[in-house]
Amino acid sequence: MIRRVVLAASLVLAMSACSEAPAGEPVVRMQLDGSSGEVLSPPSPSATPSQAAGPSACRDVTFEGAALTHCTADPAKHRIAMANAVNGGQPFGSMSAFAATVDPASIAFAMNGGMYGDDLKPLGYYVENGERLSEIDRGDGEGNFYMQPNGVFFGTGGTWRVLARDAFIATVGDRPQFGTQSGPMLVIDGKLHPDIQDNGPSRAIRNGVGVDAKGAAHFVISRGDISFGQLARYFRDEVKAANALYLDGQVSALWDPATGRQDKARIGPIIVVSKREGAAQ
Repeated sequence: MIRRVVLAASLVLAMSACSEAPAGEPVVRMQLDGSSGEVLSPPSPSATPSQAAGPSACRDVTFEGAALTHCTADPAKHRIAMANAVNGGQPFGSMSAFAATVDPASIAFAMNGGMYGDDLKPLGYYVENGERLSEIDRGDGEGNFYMQPNGVFFGTGGTWRVLARDAFIATVGDRPQFGTQSGPMLVIDGKLHPDIQDNGPSRAIRNGVGVDAKGAAHFVISRGDISFGQLARYFRDEVKAANALYLDGQVSALWDPATGRQDKARIGPIIVVSKREGAAQ
């Protein structure tokens, strides 16, 4: 999930990622230049493993000293969809609220991802079940999301992609089954985003997504504070993703029914990875 940054110059760029804007206004996030807000504690499990969940699609890894959880969506085994609210009503707002509406045994994992306003509803490009609920944001401004290029994670069936915003606009003609706009891009055509420092001072719990050469989607969330540079390098060097997209920081959240991990955070759009019926897990 990504909280949208405001364009007004009077806003202070160092506002905390978890601070809320007045009603009707978007929310400001931590900056890539090293400005930081309140740092939250690492997420902790708050649910029990599902008896019928089967093996987890997620694994814990360490990269450059940073503790990460790496979840893999396989097109042969999984489907991907977006979720924000039930029938256009009040947004779920948390993983626990979403989990109460589905069969945990059908879910491989879920992770927040996409820009949203203080009402938790999507902003920027957002497609759910083939319906475009929010137009692509072409604007410029301050903050992480507007550090161009930002990008879109999208797909139809078992074909999933990450593209920078302008490349998405120029090359994607058919509406996908799902899509969510976020930013900034972490990896662009195999290279790190030029404005991301190797190891800047900004640290937070962060998550992102990238698609490898075989078409698998890799979702990575840190289990402690991590720099943008470390997260970007993990996607480039370990995932080997030609394109990877930053999803959010500070309030990043994962639900993994197989292990019982269900992070507590106030979230907007949710990327849901479900199991294909009959596929070996």
